[in-house]
Amino acid sequence: MAFVHLASRRLPAARKLVPELNSVLRPRFAAVPVRSLNATAAPQAKNESSLPTPDPAADSASSSFINAQTPYMVPTYVRPPPVMIKGQGSYLWDMENRKYLDMTAGIAVNSLGHCDSEIAKIIAEQSEILIHASNLYYNAWTGALSKLLIEVTRESGAMRDASQVFIANSGTEANEAAIKFARKVGRSRDPSGAKHELVSFHNSFHGRTMGALSATPNPKYQTPFSPMLPGFKYGNYNDVAQLQTLITDKTCGVIVEPIQGEGGVNMATPEFLVALRKRCDEVGAVLIFDEIQCGLSRTGSLWAHGHPSLAPASGEAAHPDILTTAKALGNGFPIGATIIAEKTVASHIKPGDHGTTFGGNPLACRVAHHIVKRLAAPELQSQVEAKSAVLQAGFDALKQKHPKVIAQVRGRGLILGVQLTPEFSAKAGDLVTAARERGMLIITAGEGCIRFVPPLTVTEEQLKTGLKIFEQALEAVVA
Repeated sequence: MAFVHLASRRLPAARKLVPELNSVLRPRFAAVPVRSLNATAAPQAKNESSLPTPDPAADSASSSFINAQTPYMVPTYVRPPPVMIKGQGSYLWDMENRKYLDMTAGIAVNSLGHCDSEIAKIIAEQSEILIHASNLYYNAWTGALSKLLIEVTRESGAMRDASQVFIANSGTEANEAAIKFARKVGRSRDPSGAKHELVSFHNSFHGRTMGALSATPNPKYQTPFSPMLPGFKYGNYNDVAQLQTLITDKTCGVIVEPIQGEGGVNMATPEFLVALRKRCDEVGAVLIFDEIQCGLSRTGSLWAHGHPSLAPASGEAAHPDILTTAKALGNGFPIGATIIAEKTVASHIKPGDHGTTFGGNPLACRVAHHIVKRLAAPELQSQVEAKSAVLQAGFDALKQKHPKVIAQVRGRGLILGVQLTPEFSAKAGDLVTAARERGMLIITAGEGCIRFVPPLTVTEEQLKTGLKIFEQALEAVVA
């Protein structure tokens, strides 16, 4: 849409927008100077709200735009009224020219911030060279990205046997590939087909396509589309005792998040991951780590399972046979990847076992190649640790101040969750709204948990601002 291209440069130029948007936006932006996009949004009219960024009213430009567009959209999401049209760094602006500190980073996607200038330059350059040529031919960037992912993964000390990469278009697709690869390994090891079961864990989230959804044991997501694919079993996260009966000779694969994002920012214990690795080895099952949300330096280490905190008291840390990634891999450009180990997986995968029309296209892979190099930098990872300490300290102070509201602070690096007490867990949605209307975007996770996954490039000053807004929102909701 021409509007998106234009809005990234000049919001006030409404006369150049497509007709449907022109009539809505011209009155709003005709007199708005460009510099206002880089400053705090102008105060709203008194009759709108005393809040800094109140949700747009029913007679606003945003509501008019939404009412004109939503009849043509499948209603798979319930969205609040703001219409986001521009981003820069850690901030977003809506159609009303209101500015928001984005502590969601597009749900852990924009790790290098919104509209990074280097990424924008690469997209522009590559779009004039080659966007797509199909997977019937080699291109300059699919192999380059795959090679880089293997190199930085090994250099980081994670996934010791990483050897090959399948490039897809999303995290769900990366997990679908992982599930198929595990099934193929099971079939290779037992041609009868008996070794086909996949194990996942409660409170996990692996995607919404039928394979990934079958590995996501949440009735809210599964029931409307049941029955799920056969052969999936579910266990309790961090429960070591169950593994002997849960994972059997019929198990071809086990998929687990080292940190459960959507499920409530729950962290796997070193003992649990080590026990999973041991049991998978005993029965010849493939161990899959889903690091779509927690990987690519969000915890301060390149991969979450490689973080020093997951090193067991004795012996080696658990490493996967398959590792899936997406989200931050494209910083907003759609791409996902499935990394496989040489000894346990790669030798079983043959031409024709899997495919994709768009996956591995040169534009997406060149963008991701640039992003991976930046996210793998030790300087960035050490900054994540320092910024995490700022947030953790702020949350701990709030917990001490509001012990009846905040039960626990969980997470690692810049994937953190503030768990509300049972008394206030139902207020999580209200808290998200209160923060938004005070100029900050946050999201929920699991039951009564507020999730913070800001850009890794967020400044400490911005984090302190976010903590102040969160405290204001918290006190407003509690009151």
